[in-house]
Amino acid sequence: MSGSNFLGELRRMARTSGAVGGIAARMAGERMFGIRTDRAAHAEDLRTILGGLKGPLMKVAQFLSTVPDALPVEYAEELAQLQSNAPAMGWNFVRRRMTSELGPDWRSRFTAFSQTASAAASLGQVHRATLPDGREVACKLQYPDMPSTVEADLRQLRLAMAVYHRMDNAIQHQEIYKELTERLREELDYEREAAQMRLYALMLAEHPVVHVPVPVPGYCTHRLLTMTWLDGRPLMHRLAEDPPQEERNLIAEALFRAWYVPFYRYGVIHGDPHMGNYQVLSDGSVNLLDFGAIRVFDAKFVRGVIDLFEAVRDHDDAKAHHAYETWGFADLSHEKMDVLNLWARFLYEPLTEDRVRRIQETDDPQFGRAVAEKVHAGLKRTGGVKPPREFVLMDRSAIGLGGVFLRLRAELNWSRLFQGLIADFDEAALAERQRAALTEAGVPAAA
Repeated sequence: MSGSNFLGELRRMARTSGAVGGIAARMAGERMFGIRTDRAAHAEDLRTILGGLKGPLMKVAQFLSTVPDALPVEYAEELAQLQSNAPAMGWNFVRRRMTSELGPDWRSRFTAFSQTASAAASLGQVHRATLPDGREVACKLQYPDMPSTVEADLRQLRLAMAVYHRMDNAIQHQEIYKELTERLREELDYEREAAQMRLYALMLAEHPVVHVPVPVPGYCTHRLLTMTWLDGRPLMHRLAEDPPQEERNLIAEALFRAWYVPFYRYGVIHGDPHMGNYQVLSDGSVNLLDFGAIRVFDAKFVRGVIDLFEAVRDHDDAKAHHAYETWGFADLSHEKMDVLNLWARFLYEPLTEDRVRRIQETDDPQFGRAVAEKVHAGLKRTGGVKPPREFVLMDRSAIGLGGVFLRLRAELNWSRLFQGLIADFDEAALAERQRAALTEAGVPAAA
């Protein structure tokens, strides 16, 4: 590690270690000495600290807030409120980054380049520009010292997870941490993201309700991603206007296809179902953004996902046990599997009913949390479970996308949408489609 990177990590850890250490002290006090602490207030402090940082710890916090009981409920609720937009860096940073990536004459390669960022998120910020051929593009510039930022955040995350695991072992975090580590490091490579963007354009070519930006050759580097500009409105802004039910349904169906056509046809999933990654158009179609967190699964795993759906639908415990083993769960007792089935039924239930309905029919906003708490108590009682790496982004996508469907108040026949994707499922055919698409898009092998 270079000296500058090491110093960057030290600075990063200095800014976050107080918050993580505070969590540890409060949790230890409650557990060992019976000291009651105001965890809700501390959680809000933590959110304030993290929200002001540019880096993956904010992204990880958003992720962990959707994994049942990966963090105490007070922290999860506060971290769930983190927004992807952070204050943008100034023009001096932009000039330095563009010069380092495209050379000192970079301005001559654009006819226009906005000095004001259009968006600023955890790893970089976006500027609108115009190419000499008239194309409007979005240039995503990675913030300085992000490799050291990632490593410092990962060290802090490992500490926080280790502390929590000593307090509560219902969920063993080893594989979750490994998965997050690999995905976050991949997100630093914008050339990889450009290839993954091309992959999504290939996989969704026959679905015009989903629009994917196109990376621009010659304008993309490891730390600069230039792509075609997509016009659209942030989904949250449109929802604030209370659109009609028909439009809500169109948006929900487009998002369903955006996520699950790639998974069930190619074994690929977009692992960041954050509200900031969707834009909507007047016809109900959607723009899908941010292709840094992509997961590729073996065809066997996808078959296991379908098997678990069928097991839930048919109340087939033997098939469910086989599906969990295919996913990578090990040493499952019947009692532990019964607990996992509570979560599986929660996720799959909308897909088992051949009728138009909302994704969750109860009006209780805490219903999902109540199910998660019941699952957590059951896992704790039965000795805990070690989720496999493959489970992590799959579960995040299901929960995150389900939350979007809830906010949309969409009313669709989810069962028919799902059946349309899996009706002709064939492992060998999926594996061949996946190989061909990854090769054509130029997606490198996982690290």
